[in-house]
Amino acid sequence: MERSRNAMNRKIKLIWDFRGPAAAKTAEHHEKHLKEYLLLEDFEPKITGHQVVNDMYCLAYMVVEEKDMLKVRDALKPHRGEVYQE
Repeated sequence: MERSRNAMNRKIKLIWDFRGPAAAKTAEHHEKHLKEYLLLEDFEPKITGHQVVNDMYCLAYMVVEEKDMLKVRDALKPHRGEVYQE
């Protein structure tokens, strides 16, 4: 029973990948839009971020509850997703 409850409460990290010389600025700017979306739609948790992997590859991400993942995925079209580990 505990396992199924944990599976229902999982958080999903939705990720957008950006490549090229402007990747860092693009990922940082994209995160601002993700924050706006979370506030507008009132999703929890309100976790976003961006990460510089190297000079030519960066990413932006947001974390949503698994129950909201399909709605957000269809609306914002992330490139990929993974289970969020706190």
